[in-house]
Amino acid sequence: MTKWDYDGPILEIENLSISFFTRLREIPAVMDFSCTVQPGEAMGLVGESGCGKSTVALAVMRDLGKNGRITGGTIRFKGRDLTTMTEEDLRAIRGSEIAMIYQEPMASLNPAMRIGQQLMEVPMIHEGIGKDEAWKRALEVVADVRLPDTERILRSYPHQLSGGQQQRIVIAMALMSKPALLILDEPTTALDVTVEAAVVDLVKDLGRKYGTSMLFISHNLGLVLDVCDQLCVMYSGEAVETGSITDVFDKMQHPYTQALFRSIPLPGADKTTRPLIAIPGNFPLPHERPPGCNFGPRCDYFAAGRCDAADIPMVAVAGHDRHETRCLRVSEIDWAAPPKSAKTVEKTPIGKVVLKMEDLKKYYEVSPNALFGGGETRVVKANETLSFEAHEGETLAIVGESGCGKSTFAKVLMGLETATSGQILLYDNEIQSTPIEARNTETVSGVQMVFQNPFDTLNPSMTVGRQIIRALEVFGEGNSDAERHQRMLELLDLVKLPRAFADRMPRQLSGGQKQRVGIARAFAGGAKIVVADEPVSALDVSVQAAVTDLLMEIQRKNRTTLLFISHDLSIVRYLSDRVMVMYLGHVVELGTTDQVFSPPYHPYTEALLSAVPIADTHVEKKRIVLEGDIPSAVNPPPGCPFQTRCRWKSKVPGGLCEREVPPVRMLADGHQIKCHLSDAEFAAMEPVIKIAAE
Repeated sequence: MTKWDYDGPILEIENLSISFFTRLREIPAVMDFSCTVQPGEAMGLVGESGCGKSTVALAVMRDLGKNGRITGGTIRFKGRDLTTMTEEDLRAIRGSEIAMIYQEPMASLNPAMRIGQQLMEVPMIHEGIGKDEAWKRALEVVADVRLPDTERILRSYPHQLSGGQQQRIVIAMALMSKPALLILDEPTTALDVTVEAAVVDLVKDLGRKYGTSMLFISHNLGLVLDVCDQLCVMYSGEAVETGSITDVFDKMQHPYTQALFRSIPLPGADKTTRPLIAIPGNFPLPHERPPGCNFGPRCDYFAAGRCDAADIPMVAVAGHDRHETRCLRVSEIDWAAPPKSAKTVEKTPIGKVVLKMEDLKKYYEVSPNALFGGGETRVVKANETLSFEAHEGETLAIVGESGCGKSTFAKVLMGLETATSGQILLYDNEIQSTPIEARNTETVSGVQMVFQNPFDTLNPSMTVGRQIIRALEVFGEGNSDAERHQRMLELLDLVKLPRAFADRMPRQLSGGQKQRVGIARAFAGGAKIVVADEPVSALDVSVQAAVTDLLMEIQRKNRTTLLFISHDLSIVRYLSDRVMVMYLGHVVELGTTDQVFSPPYHPYTEALLSAVPIADTHVEKKRIVLEGDIPSAVNPPPGCPFQTRCRWKSKVPGGLCEREVPPVRMLADGHQIKCHLSDAEFAAMEPVIKIAAE
C-alpha cells in the first residue's frame, strides 16, 4: 500500500491511557482519550497547560521518553496500530507520513547547518531521492511557505532568519515529504500576532493543497476557530467534549467548555459592566485528581453523590454529528441561561496627569565589530519622539509587534536605561536622565513593574513571604519586622492568596499564583504607576481572567495608573481606557479604546486588528495579512516607518510616504494618527471586525 492509497480515517485514537512512571508512583497523564481525524480534516486539541494535549501528540509520534508508557487503548494510523509497531516500522512513518511542528522553531533547526541542507535531508533520507531533485523540492516548498528570495533563504543559517521565517522553514521541513498527518504543537505561541495570522493562513492553504490532515494543539480558541473543522476539549488528562467547531462553540455541552469561554475576553465583554468570570479553584495535579468528574470541585453544576460517585464516560449529544460530552447532568442543565456570578463594578474615575513624556528618544550605538575594532558605529533608533500622558486611575495599553520599542520605553521609565533626549515628567519631576541607582526610594517604589514570566522573577530559594518582606525593606516600608510581616500578610490578602502561602517556596505555586506574588511585590511600596509587561501571556486562559480581574480591583482600590504592554488586542480591548499603538519606535496611533478599535484607523492598527484571533463564530473579520517583517531599527526605511508594508500607500500621491515622516494628525476628541492619508480616505475606511446577527 502506498502512502496515498488509504481512504478510511487517517487517525483513530480509542480509549488511550498514558502514564509516566517515577520512583515514587505511577502518574496517569491521559485517561480514556478518544478522537478520530478524517482525511483532509483539521482537529483542534485545546485545554490548559498540563491537561495532556502534548502528551497525546507525543504518543502518536511514539516519543514518550523513557518514563512514559501507553497503558491502554489503541492509536491507529491509516488502520495500522502504532502502539504495537516495531521501531523500524515507526522510523519509516515518522517524518515521511506523520510530521510534527513544535512550539519553538529553533528547537527543530540545526544552528550549524544551512537551511537548504536541512530541508534536502528529509526527502533524501525518507524517499531516497537525489540531491538535485531534493534541491528542486526545497525551492518549491520554501516558495509555498511564502518566503521571498528562496535561493538566499536556502543558503542562510537559522540565526539569519526572523522568528516568523524560522517557523515557516519548520513548516516547510514538515511538508517536504508530503505527510498524510501533520501535528502542530502550539506552532504560533512565540510569534507576533501579525506573523501568527500569516502562518495560520499558510497552514490552512497548505493543508488544502497537499490534502494533509492536521492535529492542531493550542490554548488559543480563536486560532482553533480559524484553522480547524473539529474540536476536542481536554481537562486534566481526559477529553471532556468533542464535536464540530460550530457545535462546540455555539452549542457547548460541558461545564468546563462553558467556563473556558466565559473567562476569555470576547467582543462585548467589559471590565465594569460585563467582567470576565474566572474559573474558581485550581487545576488538579495528576496524582491528586478528585473521584468521579475531574472538573467537579470547580463546577457550578456539581451534584455531590452523583458527580463524584464513579468515573464518567463520554456520551453522545442528541441531534449532533460526532458531538460527545463527559457530563452526567448534560440534559438537566439550561445551557442558554446567563451566568449567575456576573457582577458589575464602578468605573475607576480618571484623575490628574501623573506621567508625561515629551519627544522621548532612545538610541543605542552599535559597533559592527566591537570585538576586533574597525567599522563604523551604527545607531539603533529604539524610540523616536514618543509623546503621551497617563492619568491617575487610568489603564493605558501599549501595543505593537516585537521590536516596536514597547519594552525599551518601559526600561527608560523604570530607570534601567536613560533617555537619549526628550523629557519624562513623573509628578512634575524630570526622571529621564536619572538611572535607577540614583533615584530616591519614593520614585523607585512609585513606579514598579510586573514582568511577563512569573517563573523568572522569583528567587527559587526564598519563601514567598520573605520575598515580599525584602521588597518592603528596600522601599523603607514599616518601622519594625513585625510591621513588615503584617504588611506582607495584607499584600497576600490584596492579591487573594491564602496567608499560609507566606511559608511556601515558589516551586510549590502554580503559574497564576506566582504572578500574584509578583503583583504583591510590585505594590509593596504603594506603587502609583505599574508597568505590566505582557503580565498574562505566559498564563492559561482561565488564570488570565483571574489575574486581569485582580489588577483591575487593585487599581480601583489604590487608584493606580496601569501601563499595560501587550500584543493581545482582545485583552487590550477589555481592559484599557486608552490605547497607544507603536511601530518601529514611533507612536502611530493614540486614542480611547473605542476610537482605536473603530475606523478611521492607522493602516498598521487596521492590520493588527484583522490579525487578532477571536473565539466567536458570529464575528466577521476583514483579513489583511502584512507582507514582510518589521524593518530593522538600525536601518529604518525613509519617510513613514510603515510604508514598506502598507496597503494604503498607493492612495497617497507623489511618493510622499517614502520621503517624509507623516505629521501627527489630531482627529476627534484627542484621537491622533501619524499618517499621510487624506481626510476622505480616513472617512471611507470600513470596520475590520463586525459581529454578524445570530
